[in-house]
Parts: sequence; structure tokens; C-alpha cells
Amino acid sequence: MQNGIRTVVITVSDRCASGEREDVSGARAAALLAEAGYDVGPVQVVPDGADAVEAALRGAVDGGARLVLTSGGTGISPRDRTPEGTARVLDRELPGIGEELRRRDAAAMPTALLSRGLAGTSGRALVVNAPGSPGGAASAVAVVLPLVTHVLSQLDGGDHG
Repeated sequence: MQNGIRTVVITVSDRCASGEREDVSGARAAALLAEAGYDVGPVQVVPDGADAVEAALRGAVDGGARLVLTSGGTGISPRDRTPEGTARVLDRELPGIGEELRRRDAAAMPTALLSRGLAGTSGRALVVNAPGSPGGAASAVAVVLPLVTHVLSQLDGGDHG
């Protein structure tokens, strides 16, 4: 791994957590991040709900992750509460990332505009919510990769250069 940035991918899905469905989106995000040289551990799978998301995010950040990407739970169904759990752990929101994800994906899938995913910082980590589809997860990785080094440098007190 070329950059050694500790990265955690968390899939948020009742069906995946119960074993009813295979996790494809989190696995896709993890594979793309690993291909880009990130230190990615096994994908964590948690059920939908703000409390489960908050606990998983806090565990990842407290465990030293510098990049945390969630996949799933960003829509409008009753159990989609990933943004609510994420908001509890963010120090600062970075709305441009979520806006770009929605804009980019809406060209091919207009329902992408219904995603409520957040992005921001938590301690020394960048946290990003991605949609729960393989394409949405791949888009999130594509949006985030050019930003990670700069964001983490800023969080470490680096110059704006």
C-alpha cells in the first residue's frame, strides 16, 4: 500500500447485517480504495439506524481510521438513518462532497437527488456517506480520492497550498 492511510468501509443494511443479502456496495468501495493504495480492513456491516451508524463511526475514528466511508442508509425509507448517525460524530460538515455525489449520479439516475448522505470531519478523519449501490459507492470513491490527501493534511495542521 502506497499511502498507508487507514481506511474503514462500513456497509449499513439490515439485510446484509442479517445475512439475507451479500454486501456488494461496501465490497466494491473497499476494493477500489485498496487498488488506490489505501490500508483497508475488512468491511464492517451494521444494521440500519442512527445508533448503529454512530457506534460504528465512533469505533472506526477512535480506532485510528483517517478515512471512513459508509455505504447505504442515505435514502428516505423509514430505516434510512445513516445521515442522522453520521451527524452525531461530525465536527464539521463538508457539504460540497455530498452535493457532488448527488450531482454526478443524478445524470444517470434522477433518484440520486433523494440521497441525504453527509460528509465531514470527525477528529482527524474524513467521513463520507455513500449510497448503498455498487455504482453509488464507486462514485463516492471517485469523488473522494482527489481530496483525501489535502483534507488529512489540513486536519494535521498543514498549509492550504
